[in-house]
Amino acid sequence: MTQNFLSCDREQELLLPPSLRDWLPDGHLAWFVLESVAEIDLAAIYRAYRPDGQGRPAHEPAMMTALFLYAYAVGERSTRAIERRCVEDVAFRVIAANRAPDHTTISRFRRRHEQALAGLFSDVLVLCAKAGLVSVGTVAVDGTKLQANASLDANRSYETIRSDVERYFRESAEIDAAEDELYGDKRGDELPAELADPTTRREALRRAKAELEAEHAARQADYDARTQRHREYVERTGKRPRGRPPASPPQDDALFTAKRNLTDLDSRIVRDKGARIQGYNAQAVVGEGQIIIAAQITSRAVDGGLLEPMVSAAQAQLSAAGLPDHLDVVLADGAYWNNDQIGALHDQGITALIPPAARHRRTPRQRAGNQGPHADRINAILATDDGDALYRRRQHIVEPVFGHIKYLRSIDRLARRGLQACQAEWQLIAATHNLLKLYRAPTPA
Repeated sequence: MTQNFLSCDREQELLLPPSLRDWLPDGHLAWFVLESVAEIDLAAIYRAYRPDGQGRPAHEPAMMTALFLYAYAVGERSTRAIERRCVEDVAFRVIAANRAPDHTTISRFRRRHEQALAGLFSDVLVLCAKAGLVSVGTVAVDGTKLQANASLDANRSYETIRSDVERYFRESAEIDAAEDELYGDKRGDELPAELADPTTRREALRRAKAELEAEHAARQADYDARTQRHREYVERTGKRPRGRPPASPPQDDALFTAKRNLTDLDSRIVRDKGARIQGYNAQAVVGEGQIIIAAQITSRAVDGGLLEPMVSAAQAQLSAAGLPDHLDVVLADGAYWNNDQIGALHDQGITALIPPAARHRRTPRQRAGNQGPHADRINAILATDDGDALYRRRQHIVEPVFGHIKYLRSIDRLARRGLQACQAEWQLIAATHNLLKLYRAPTPA
């Protein structure tokens, strides 16, 4: 008796066209993404195409949008990898309806519609709200560092940048003089590749030089203003004002040692768990269901001063989504402490629960800026069992969000360059986080 196996004939022609519905189980994430895209208004993307249908046909925008949402949801952001998976991966083939857009087309779609793709964050937030997943009574604010699409080795000091700019100007003048002597009034097209390159570094160098000089001038102006206020107070009262006196003026060598990254001028050297990386500070406001309500990215290395802007961004996002925008309690760690901003939120009826001093120290150090009536009020809340339990909810609300994004989905590095493009990408990452939360939410009985 022969052994009994199912047939395996790779040359067998299919008798009937295959159905994509047979390729994936009904509950697969790919089907959920397609159903979600069907609920989203994509008019902003469709408006970018000619209404008369003239020209070379483009890939269906709804398909491309679903492709990006699914790719980001599974942690795939390389356009070349997305192209490859549209051929090799069943779920990607279902999303793309067996089309295989090349990586250039995928990249152009993302670049052309980056703001519309970022706007999907609001649309997904509305879907989460309809499912009852958005809770805004108590929210948490936190940030994480994401690597930029640039290397630390691409940083250059002001002195190096200035010398390169001067060299480019000098070489340009020498080339112009040589061409005038050689060609006279005729046109000569011979230029060194360094100067003829359409993606030349000269503009990046000029911008970096101008930004460093402007920042140095701003520091000097701030120092002059604080010194003037200090002097006027002493002359008026005969006493020194409370707080620290103005620091020493910015030195010229601080300008010469300041650096800019020529690959991504908007990125900065930041610290992530003690290590220096070239990156951005990605901020998020998160509700109790671990739904991201607002997502912003900044070049600032520290979180100080970002409390009120993030709360305002959350309120604007909720309002744009047609949701109640009043927040009761905002939880954040001590890095967000800012007396003025905490006071401004208090005036709006929002309690910013931020410890004025590090809570893990046996003898917490109180800074001058972390004292006063707001610090006393918050310390009184934290001294109660209910207040302490409320603040401890912060780590359960916001910290798992960054863990899911950076470690489970392996998104710890941005694929785009420039603050605007990185902001759009961070919002798309946040949108797919919320989409996954919606996908995994239990179905109401």
